[in-house]
Amino acid sequence: MVVLVKVLVTCAKFCCPAASLLLSASTSRARALPGGPLLRRRTSKVSLRSIAMATTQASDAAADKGLPLAVDATMADEYASQSKLLQEFVKIPTIGKAWIFNSKDDDMSKAVVSIGQTDLLANKRRQFLLNSHISKSPKSVDFKWSPFPTEISGASAVIPSPSGEKLLLVRNSEDDSPTKLEIWGPCQLENEIHIAKSVHGSLYTDEWFGGISWNQEETFIAYVAEEPPQPKPVFNDYGFKKEGSSEKDCKSWKGQGDWEETWGETYSKKRIPALFVVNISSGEVRPVKQIPRSLSVGQVIWAPSSSYSLVFVAWSSDNGFQETPRKLGIKYCYNRPCALYAAPDPFREEAEKSSTEGNKSETTTMIKLTGDLISAFFPRFSPDGKYLVFISAKSAVDSGAHNATNSMHRIEWPADGNLDGSLGIADVVAVVMCPKDNCFPGLYCFGLLRDPWLTDGQTMIISSVWGSREVILSVNVVSCEVSRVSPQDSDYSWNVLAVDKNNILAVSSSLITLPQMYYAIKVPQTESNWEWQEVSTPFPKPSDKISSILAEHKFSILKIPISNPSDKLANGAKLPFEAIFVSHKDSASNPTIVVLHGGPHSVYPSSYSKSLAFLFSQGYNLLVVNYRGSLGFGEEALQSLPGNIGSQDVNDVLTALDLVIKRGLIDPSRVAVVGGSHGGFLTTHLIGQAPDTFVAAAARNPVCNLSLMVGTSDIPDWCFVEIYGKEGKKYFSESPSVDDICQFHQKSPISHISEVKTPTLFLLGAQDLRVPVSNGLQYARALKERGIESKTIIFPEDIHGIDKPQSDFESFLNIGVWFKKHMSK
Repeated sequence: MVVLVKVLVTCAKFCCPAASLLLSASTSRARALPGGPLLRRRTSKVSLRSIAMATTQASDAAADKGLPLAVDATMADEYASQSKLLQEFVKIPTIGKAWIFNSKDDDMSKAVVSIGQTDLLANKRRQFLLNSHISKSPKSVDFKWSPFPTEISGASAVIPSPSGEKLLLVRNSEDDSPTKLEIWGPCQLENEIHIAKSVHGSLYTDEWFGGISWNQEETFIAYVAEEPPQPKPVFNDYGFKKEGSSEKDCKSWKGQGDWEETWGETYSKKRIPALFVVNISSGEVRPVKQIPRSLSVGQVIWAPSSSYSLVFVAWSSDNGFQETPRKLGIKYCYNRPCALYAAPDPFREEAEKSSTEGNKSETTTMIKLTGDLISAFFPRFSPDGKYLVFISAKSAVDSGAHNATNSMHRIEWPADGNLDGSLGIADVVAVVMCPKDNCFPGLYCFGLLRDPWLTDGQTMIISSVWGSREVILSVNVVSCEVSRVSPQDSDYSWNVLAVDKNNILAVSSSLITLPQMYYAIKVPQTESNWEWQEVSTPFPKPSDKISSILAEHKFSILKIPISNPSDKLANGAKLPFEAIFVSHKDSASNPTIVVLHGGPHSVYPSSYSKSLAFLFSQGYNLLVVNYRGSLGFGEEALQSLPGNIGSQDVNDVLTALDLVIKRGLIDPSRVAVVGGSHGGFLTTHLIGQAPDTFVAAAARNPVCNLSLMVGTSDIPDWCFVEIYGKEGKKYFSESPSVDDICQFHQKSPISHISEVKTPTLFLLGAQDLRVPVSNGLQYARALKERGIESKTIIFPEDIHGIDKPQSDFESFLNIGVWFKKHMSK
């Protein structure tokens, strides 16, 4: 399910005397789980109906006062004040990508940093480029920034050339007009290439299929784009229009033709990704023709001198039951089999054909590079062209979990470019099953820099996850040594932006600290080998109010021991998991929001989140739980969750809550919960299994009924794997049995609907293919049927992440107001 979905929670008081059933902080909370009796607050049907009636009356009162339907008349002032504060958080710019280009002077280089800023009125994110000259001395660095950023308006992607002397701007069209590729030089537009829809559609610019790569000579660009539209049947007054007749007849129309499956969430309106090369001088575009339509390509890079100039990733469409043709959702899903392939550059191939005309020569065909390895992506060549290095999610493919611990591998690239022989694959970083205390927990990689190499040509700098932190690692692909580069004693999260020869540009942040750029200078023969320096930037400082709020808070990462570990558990699954606790420095009595990530195989890192900052700015503690099954804790802990969702993860959340209660860190009578996707699954499970624990709840696109989801989701296999564990891969079918449906219902939150008493807010994306809107709607209607207060907001154009700027804003504003409303009772 969704990976890294930023979903939150809040707290509030119970609105009736039954709140006294909550036990004090020094007493164990009773709950509907093994090891504790269920305390039930018996609320009469009369009182429940009274709550529902009061909600209706509040809506009527709002309408009478001329307020929008969604605004409770009693909370209008709260909407106004919270929306003003949230806008201040939204205005803060974000740091995106960065590129560093070397000069002839070893002590000088040039940096380009992309900056994003949300434009709520236009409902989009604006993108800017900021340039800087970097001056280096042995122990210090100085950044001289340009006085003003340059806005890149209407561009889908910005890709500098390897030297930094050229810049590609991609302008995808949303209609039938051509796609535009703009080639910029230092002072002028050098070429504008218009590519008709008959050649190909929009370029893929996402993190998965997206792949745009300059060759080293900066004369050609390889990229992935939608294949041209497939022919559709044409009809006119005489019936079916036969092939060869004009399509411009005003009395004819196009039919739909055969339906073709897509890759699900975010890709439902996209055609098959195909590979193309453009000559930036002439503007000529050629497809790479050897690739069958059964393969979807992405992540293309140029290979060293070889007949096979292009290396790319390809995913087969045969992902259904027993490898039948079926495209399952791929967004956030690393468990889709894929492999590395090589193919010739179509321009070079034609030139070679011309030079050998008259001689018998075989056409160079596409070749698979990774043999029987069932997962290979993010390919990178070492600077000398000797090694092809890549990441694998073999553990995810084998187990069926949508994400798991990665491994890294290398191929020795033949010096003569001859790929006819067998290519050996060597392990660089193996999967870590059970990490030792404070030791490397395994590789969790969401992307690689275009140029991640230090000057030795063997060491890569990458970002990964280490428990509840994002960290920067160095990986020597020859010695296979892995080292932590970001500060060892830091609970902040760190991400690499660019490599500057043997130095590193990075960004660091925490839940209470805005992102800040740092520059690391390699200092050999010291304890850490790296010296980090803060980079002075021209980014605008936040308002005094925001600065004060952040400064007033503190956070810590808590180790949560497992409660009553079973002997059947693997050793790694018996290790403590973690939770991040955010609180005000001077108050321990604030209400608490439990924050739950989706996935379930993702993680909520300690990095800054405007949404979480907005929530704790309202006077709440945050308890962000990375339950077992999260990334960053080793493979055994992760694989302990499939087959146990709805019990192990629920128990972990309540165990974390028990720990902060017993330590006297929170008031147990004022706890709320929020989560999205699988975090919404946990939210709705918790209010059913522990009905006296939470005063209010909010769920974004929650999984509430697996028996409904399995037939409507783009990832029905997820339901089988998370319910049955690894064995679920064998059971997966588009026609689940009655026993399967019963199992799905039994492990779903809706099976506990009769116990729920918590007022709950639902935020749903109408275009969600991952957890279709019917899941949340059914649960919300079932609550209303039982007289439980609830509120539902549907965003008509949003998908699973609800990440359009205006939708994201309205979503978290309503979460804040919802919790404040129920806290004041």
